[in-house]
Amino acid sequence: MRSGLDKAKSEKLAKKLNVLLANYSLFYQNMRGFHWNIKGDKFFELHVKFEELHNDLFLKVDEVAERILTLGAVPEHNYSQYNKMSAITESAKVTDGTRAVEQILSSFKTVISLQREILDLAADAGDEGTNALMSDYIRLQEKQVWMYSSFLKK
Repeated sequence: MRSGLDKAKSEKLAKKLNVLLANYSLFYQNMRGFHWNIKGDKFFELHVKFEELHNDLFLKVDEVAERILTLGAVPEHNYSQYNKMSAITESAKVTDGTRAVEQILSSFKTVISLQREILDLAADAGDEGTNALMSDYIRLQEKQVWMYSSFLKK
């Protein structure tokens, strides 16, 4: 492998990263829809927050794909594959802010759980690059979960 890691462990890690990539891709697409279609009294607040989140997810999609390449594997890039691999599903058109935030929190739960699995695989493989990436994502997303949960008064 290009990364100097054990080949079998890197392949297993790249496979799980492709699952994360699929989930991020659907999360990103859903966020674009929330951003475009949000209505109501919290429009100005949520429109901006949803744009921030979909821009962040766009970057994460690219970073995860590049990490897969670094491990010597090929990132998935077809939505037909993403739909098969992802626990996050395409959302219907959502205009209600509360419903959108609930879906965002559900998506965060999915990706944070996957990232924790990837942390275990990265530790087993001695892959500090993937470990650092996942740790950074989890730290930031836990804060976002707190903030979106506070918005819902949960």
